Amino acid sequence: MSRVVVVGSGIAGLTAALRAHDLGHDVTVVTKAALTDGSTRHAQGGVAAALFPDDSVEAHVADTLRAGAGLNVREAVEVLCSDGPERVRELIARGAAFDRDGDALARGREAAHSTARVLHAGGDATGAELERTLVSALGTAGIPVMEGTFLRDVVVRDGRAVGVALHTGEGSLTLDADAVVLATGGWGRLYAHTTNPAVATGDGVAAAWRAGAALADLEFTQFHPTALAGGNDGTAFLISEAVRGEGAVLRNRAGERFMLDVHPDAELAPRDVVARGIAIEMAAQDGKPVLLDATALGPERLARRFPTIDAASRAAGHDWGRHPLPVTPAAHYAMGGVATDTEGRTTLPGLFAVGEVACTGAHGANRLASNSLLEGLVFAHRAASVVDEPWPAPPAWVTEAAIVLDTAAPTASTGSRPFDRGRLAALMWEAAGLHRDGARLAAAADELAAVRDPEPGEDADLLTLARLVVRAALARVESRGAHFRTDAPLPAEGAPTHTVLLPRSAVLPSPTRIEVPAAC
Repeated sequence: MSRVVVVGSGIAGLTAALRAHDLGHDVTVVTKAALTDGSTRHAQGGVAAALFPDDSVEAHVADTLRAGAGLNVREAVEVLCSDGPERVRELIARGAAFDRDGDALARGREAAHSTARVLHAGGDATGAELERTLVSALGTAGIPVMEGTFLRDVVVRDGRAVGVALHTGEGSLTLDADAVVLATGGWGRLYAHTTNPAVATGDGVAAAWRAGAALADLEFTQFHPTALAGGNDGTAFLISEAVRGEGAVLRNRAGERFMLDVHPDAELAPRDVVARGIAIEMAAQDGKPVLLDATALGPERLARRFPTIDAASRAAGHDWGRHPLPVTPAAHYAMGGVATDTEGRTTLPGLFAVGEVACTGAHGANRLASNSLLEGLVFAHRAASVVDEPWPAPPAWVTEAAIVLDTAAPTASTGSRPFDRGRLAALMWEAAGLHRDGARLAAAADELAAVRDPEPGEDADLLTLARLVVRAALARVESRGAHFRTDAPLPAEGAPTHTVLLPRSAVLPSPTRIEVPAAC
């Protein structure tokens, strides 16, 4: 029996904890806020899985590869899509109440899917139902949970992760572990506009970096095309892609369906394409939001199919069954993260990463809609299944990637500027958002280098991530998926290459190493 510490309590963390417990391990779950405060409960659209007679794992794989703009790790995609149906069946067996169409599971279609395969619950409250199911199972299993507990660092001894250094309201403590599983989610709060909750500050990625683990593809942040405009605290309420899947369309202020001229799939094109299409249209109309027109669906159908969005829209003063909603893009999901194999193993023995904090390569340069909840289920289950097995060498897609060495000399910045979270988010939105270029990224790197490092905590983690994201974006001089550079608007010639960021403390063989001349 191993001691397993799981950091994070969304779908990935709870799945890992339950699987490890079922295998007889001693499990503790650590989460920095309340148990249900992560991103999972906010997920609307659903879970994509090939569960229907007119669908197949091969078709799901093909759709995921097509959306990923050539950067997917095929092995990870095949694992995601082939393991997915069984993981969903296990959720149903635990009591997850997916919506039904008579006796059969109801399903919707979302952008870039070739068929309807997205299961949903409560109309548009899928994440909340899955979180409820897993939290209930956690309680039944009697797995201890430490809420309000912040991850300061991964403890490393003799080249292996052996525990976690934590901070609570009562002080600091260390938990020893034979295996540490990071399931801390993404870093949406790095940007001025995001659909992510307040806890999404990239703590697990930053802690893994400090511990010496390799990171991958941090330049790929997915911006969801449709968030309700008008929020003033940086939080943008998500309008699920499933709304467009049901038939809603995007219009400019003149009432024109502009996506028809952008992509053959129009509103159901891959997310990066739709988000950039909206951004361009907004620029042409003095920055005003575009309009999501769902009026053809009617008020009754919208309220029935999307009760959460209906309530939020009405609370914001919109009658979306009769008038289009103003929408804008917002940072939504990190495709990059801590580099792992298909069992969640990082380049640091003893340290696993699952869910959004990880980069398995399954999403490539642009995640296919509704593959995120599936990712948490599949790779967390696989990680917890191998905590006692010998640690293998890193996967080839990591060791053969372009390695960007850590060029930061000091461990603490002596810059003159005080840290300002609002300014950081605005800078990242401007320089490393939907449209990027080398000059703005270089200027952002200089500005970030001039910021004094704050005390350990969320702010320090955000600053670390900002510096790393900018460095990765500078290194990729091409446009691919969610990474679009106006000074290099086409994909580079040759085979696509992953960007791996490697701390100086890490040891990882690679044939290609790039020194990025960034001050940060």
